[in-house]
Amino acid sequence: MAEQKTVELIYDIASDVRKKLNVTSRDIDDDVVINEIQATVLSDPRTRHLTLDEKKAVMEGAFNSLRRELDFLEKYLEDPGISEIMVNGRNDIFVEKNGVMYRVPEYFPTDRALEEVIMRIGAGIHREINEMNPILDARLEDGSRVHAVYKNVAINGPVLNIRRFPNNRITMEELIHMGSITEEAADFLKRLVECGYNIFLSGGTSSGKTTFLNALSDFIPPDERVIVIEDSAELQLDGIENIVRMETKNANIQGVGEITMRHLIKASLRMRPDRIIVGEVRGGEVVDMINSMNTGHDGSLSTGHANSAEGMLSRLETMFLTAAAFPIDAVRSQIASAIDIIVHMGRLSDKSRKILEITEVMSYRDGRINLNPLFEYQLIEDEDGVKRGRLVRTENSLVNTGKLELKGGM
Repeated sequence: MAEQKTVELIYDIASDVRKKLNVTSRDIDDDVVINEIQATVLSDPRTRHLTLDEKKAVMEGAFNSLRRELDFLEKYLEDPGISEIMVNGRNDIFVEKNGVMYRVPEYFPTDRALEEVIMRIGAGIHREINEMNPILDARLEDGSRVHAVYKNVAINGPVLNIRRFPNNRITMEELIHMGSITEEAADFLKRLVECGYNIFLSGGTSSGKTTFLNALSDFIPPDERVIVIEDSAELQLDGIENIVRMETKNANIQGVGEITMRHLIKASLRMRPDRIIVGEVRGGEVVDMINSMNTGHDGSLSTGHANSAEGMLSRLETMFLTAAAFPIDAVRSQIASAIDIIVHMGRLSDKSRKILEITEVMSYRDGRINLNPLFEYQLIEDEDGVKRGRLVRTENSLVNTGKLELKGGM
């Protein structure tokens, strides 16, 4: 049976069953819906020449359309190897599985069918997506992050992106085993976290920043009070008893009730935090984050998008200046005194994620923030003459050792 006709048949069957049953009602048992789907499939003349497996596929597709919030996308969401689902309009659907991206054979028959999936997601969190509110940011019950764009903004039809996070968080030991970081570098960062150094993680999209921040959090002493602030809850912090987690909130339909990262950072300062963890810095909240780091909240952690450690400092500077009218020298001085260490991550051509740089942020002098590279990812030729990448210790030593000395970590 042709693929297009199969898709059309699935949604025709679902439409017929929807007319017979109020399938939006949870009072109707799934078995009732399944029985009605089976009866409709067997009575439809278009299924006469289908094989048993093809009929089962049509029944499954119709059931997904009627009863599953995400339709056929749910089977990909349930696959533990899939980390991302990308719907670029109804016909172009891709998934990333085990670091490899590929196109899936299924598709939605109409834009409306895809829109219904997106609107069901929004309804589940009491959010609307339509021509007046064309962008949706949401989080599913399993923690997956959802971003959708309505058809009046997306040229190739409704767009839906779902990023999944592993149920079992990756530990630092596993990252060492995977080759993302060396044991020496991990031990070094462990001492810095324990002793309260302010560490900023930088990297591009899908470079592993959230995963690494989760792993670093294992080194936070268990007797400390930690405030976690995120735009969308993604971090999985274990082993911390005294923890407060806060998430931003979008405005309602009337345009009121918005809670931003800046609101939450300011609120956190009144909660007696030992450490503040900001999931990702994207805008004006950098002002409040830098201020908190400079007012005694040592050991704070955060992440941001950049192409290098130096590039991260430039981005922080730009975000700061966009949000507040301060002299450039004052901004750079504030950033330099707030952040102790930048850990830069990257995703290589073989899809692996690596720590590429661990750099100490030095003082601001002569118009620039000076950096002290401590670990760098380098290509090293082995005994066979083959060059392989490895994170190696530079000849530089950590200069600002005050926090280590204070906590006895030298």
